[in-house]
Amino acid sequence: MGGFFGAVAHQDVTLDIFFGVDYHSHLGTRRGGMLIYDEQDGFQRQIHSIENTPFRTKFEKDLSEFHGNCGIGCISDTDPQPLLVRSHLGLYAITTVGIINNAEELIQRYFSDHGHQFMAMSSGKVNSTELAAALINQKDDLVSGILHAQEEIDGSLTLLLLTEQGEIIAARDRLGRLPVLVGQNDSGCCVSFESFAYHKLDYHDAYELGPREIVRITADGFETLSPAGQEMKICGFLWTYYGYPNSNYEGINVEVMRYRNGEIMARDEVHRGQLPKVDYVAGVPDSGVPHAIGFANRSGKPFARPFVKYTPTWPRSFMPTSQEARNQVAKMKQIPVPELIEGKKLLFVDDSIVRGTQLRETVEFLYESGAEEVHMRSACPPVMYGCKYLNFSRSNSDMELLARRTIQELEGDEGQQHIEEYGRRLHGARQMHAPRHLREAGLRLSGLPVPGRPAGGHRHRPGQDLHLLLDGEGVKTLQGDGCPPGP
Repeated sequence: MGGFFGAVAHQDVTLDIFFGVDYHSHLGTRRGGMLIYDEQDGFQRQIHSIENTPFRTKFEKDLSEFHGNCGIGCISDTDPQPLLVRSHLGLYAITTVGIINNAEELIQRYFSDHGHQFMAMSSGKVNSTELAAALINQKDDLVSGILHAQEEIDGSLTLLLLTEQGEIIAARDRLGRLPVLVGQNDSGCCVSFESFAYHKLDYHDAYELGPREIVRITADGFETLSPAGQEMKICGFLWTYYGYPNSNYEGINVEVMRYRNGEIMARDEVHRGQLPKVDYVAGVPDSGVPHAIGFANRSGKPFARPFVKYTPTWPRSFMPTSQEARNQVAKMKQIPVPELIEGKKLLFVDDSIVRGTQLRETVEFLYESGAEEVHMRSACPPVMYGCKYLNFSRSNSDMELLARRTIQELEGDEGQQHIEEYGRRLHGARQMHAPRHLREAGLRLSGLPVPGRPAGGHRHRPGQDLHLLLDGEGVKTLQGDGCPPGP
């Protein structure tokens, strides 16, 4: 996917940019970039591959070459960025997060007006950030250009611009899929995907952009250039998986949300009398662990770690393009603790069901390690569609998704004609049971709350497509669109 960090202050911001961007490394594994602007020396920029070397290690040697009072940087899972763009709107730097599904259509339309070209190619394709800049440059000012680009793009576009005037312009995507937060201290302001990134740099929470909102940020403060829209469809996967535990989106902490999801699953099972007799509750590390802690706390079953994840070298198991590579990575990451598995009845909680790679490997290796019984719960419904709003993973087809393959196995081609119906049902699902022979047994599904925006968050925007519900105990539960049930 990707993330970004920017800062502008009355003092040098090089170290703030360096550490702020580094704290977004969990959002991408391909490229990192830093760009600093100095009034006398202009723009200084470096872009490096971070596929084999972490951002911090790759950029440490560049720090002595950077100096300036404003800058932006990014972790990118797609194209090299930030880019420098010169147009009739002036010279500016740009970095983006999102996806452009209709890129070829936009490119051809751009070429139809003779004399245009693209220079920044990535893997044989036009750099998506340069394409976004080309759309912006079709208007007479940056704000109008950003709004135009967001309307033209099928997908999403969240961005930072750094101008020669030493200002940062931040824009959240049209439907607010991703967060954009502003921090502030006595020296200046910053803007970030992750709030904890600037908390560690001694900035405090100042503002959270709404969907479609555009804000100018200077060392002295910030102001809205274009107001927020009314429709919000923030990505629920941020809370389920992608978000770092101490991240806050729309005023809701990731770790707290995951605890609550687990508690709700356990509460409902106890209420239905369906809680199995198990020795331990475990979470698939790392993102499944807080869901499992919540489940264990509410169910009264002890929490344990019968398997741990080896993190120093293995990337996310769902990221490699080769299914064989994904299978091997999922296997290599998980290391059992035999003393907590042999002869035990275990219930494990996973954060999500995407391709089913880790699910299958986890069930199989627990039985191979001597488990007597294995029960499984999922913190969110099985994913039915590849995301068209964010570049989460590199799928060639929706049939790579476990839920879609299972429907095909159970119902054949006829089942594919009811995908939208199944998607609507799964959109509210709460749990999945994984018997021993998962692939033969198919899927049994029921309900999960999708996190959204609470009343009393950073800002309330009347009319937004988010609701706050109260469960039977008066506990706040969040519900929003998240990923839509249809393509």
